[in-house]
Amino acid sequence: MNLQYPIGKFKCPNTITKEQITTWIKDIEELPQKIEKLVSGFSETQLETPYRPDGWTARQVIHHIHDSHHNGYIRFKWALTEEQPVIKAYYEDRWAELFDTKSAPIHLSLDLIKALHAKWVYFLKGLSDEDLEKVFIHPEGDVAISLAEDIGIYAWHGNHHLAHLQIVAGTFK
Repeated sequence: MNLQYPIGKFKCPNTITKEQITTWIKDIEELPQKIEKLVSGFSETQLETPYRPDGWTARQVIHHIHDSHHNGYIRFKWALTEEQPVIKAYYEDRWAELFDTKSAPIHLSLDLIKALHAKWVYFLKGLSDEDLEKVFIHPEGDVAISLAEDIGIYAWHGNHHLAHLQIVAGTFK
């Protein structure tokens, strides 16, 4: 098993259907409950366990999900309020090494993930077909990413890190 990418890398379909968008939004909507249910019984030892050799600990993964998805939500807002904005990328590996990511209680990020995803899903369900075509530019590679594709990226991202937490829990299938 590829521990770094246990569910594989994201592959965007050539044509993104309304059904696919609905499925991805459902994944984003359900992620907070899935994470909380999985990690609510984690011991401190499990929280300090990396999901793979030289990988992040479960605690770092949980805090990373919030950091990443918070950035993602803001990117959606920029894409809808600016003309093809160049987004601000961030060094997620450096963020994962900050003291709060390595030591803060997980309930801080779990609470934020719940609130963020509730608002994000409300927002996503209100996007029009025209909105979904809007793009932002990612500075790494100067790549244009549509909001439709980015919904898929974040649905995958949540499931990707959920799988990492399942590896720590011993429940990944």
